[in-house]
Amino acid sequence: MSDERIYMLNALWFKKDGGAETYQQYLKAAGPVVQKLGGRVVERYTPDLAIIGDWDPDLFFLVEWPDMAAFESLLTNEDYQQIRHLREDALDKSLLIRCRKAS
Repeated sequence: MSDERIYMLNALWFKKDGGAETYQQYLKAAGPVVQKLGGRVVERYTPDLAIIGDWDPDLFFLVEWPDMAAFESLLTNEDYQQIRHLREDALDKSLLIRCRKAS
């Protein structure tokens, strides 16, 4: 199972003053690093209306990774370490959930 593709669900709540703009800076800088390590954004969504339940992130998206090792390499990547603060500066709250495709 270690070579199984994984999907990381990212749900984000931006800080009120400039969080969305700062996150755009982060995406621009992180995109090439993620791609170099084998990750790719599958889908991005802006929630419109919660029909059932309380879930109101500003943005959520899936990133596909070849395996868990590829995702973990992002966390220790030197280039990523230099820009990671932008993500932290942009967000009030976030969820990161590892997913697998259902069979």
